[in-house]
Amino acid sequence: MPGYFQFTFIRKQDRELPKSPDYFHDKTILVTGGASGIGRATASIFAREGANVIVADIDPKGAEVVAAAVRDSNANAQVVAVDVTDRSSVDSLIAAGIDTFGRIDFLLNSAGAAGRRSSFLDIDAELWRQTYALNVEGVFNTMQSVLPHMIENNHGVIVNIASMAHRRGGPGHSTHYASAKGAVITLTMGVAREFVDRGIRALSISPGPIDTAFQSVSSPELRQGMTDDVPMKRMGTPEEIGEMVLFMCSDACEFMTADTVYINGGGGFR
Repeated sequence: MPGYFQFTFIRKQDRELPKSPDYFHDKTILVTGGASGIGRATASIFAREGANVIVADIDPKGAEVVAAAVRDSNANAQVVAVDVTDRSSVDSLIAAGIDTFGRIDFLLNSAGAAGRRSSFLDIDAELWRQTYALNVEGVFNTMQSVLPHMIENNHGVIVNIASMAHRRGGPGHSTHYASAKGAVITLTMGVAREFVDRGIRALSISPGPIDTAFQSVSSPELRQGMTDDVPMKRMGTPEEIGEMVLFMCSDACEFMTADTVYINGGGGFR
């Protein structure tokens, strides 16, 4: 009738989705740090979408548990033991993944840790070296190793896990970690802009506090302080980060590269 709005209701299965149906089916993601936390959650989410999953971790037994769950969901999985700080180990990982699945479409660098909490004046040379080796060199190694393969295919998406800590500097307990994650953001941006014309996108995610085993190095007081700083009054979940990784890798996100995305419940900027 004239003067009235007309609404058309469309069944969910009939509407046009923001990404192609079955977009991830038979595509392959490599997940470092795949045995736990964000890596584990992301492996499960991509398996749900029909992707092949390479579960890479320094803990092969933990990675096999994740791979078994992927296979139980009728997706394909491969376990590769890797030390991301060792370039030869990373090169073997990339070669094994390509040999098994033919190609690697997506890379999630989730392997990372603070090592231990420390005030700035108590950070020793070994803690500094280990923090940068795992969080920065590990990302450098995997990206540089997989990029020639992605360039050859004229397609690839790399997502690196950074941290909200880079905005705050980690005063009093994790300046070493915050600094390393700031380097990850810069490294991601540089790779994204250098290879954007070769079909490559690279992004980072800067989470606030996420409820994973990573927080085991935090004191109860620090954990509570982190939670209190979040307006939602809770830590995030690994699955909430994994779903963002899925979106970033999808064809609904093709104009996005070089950026970092903050997922923090509204907190962490002070």
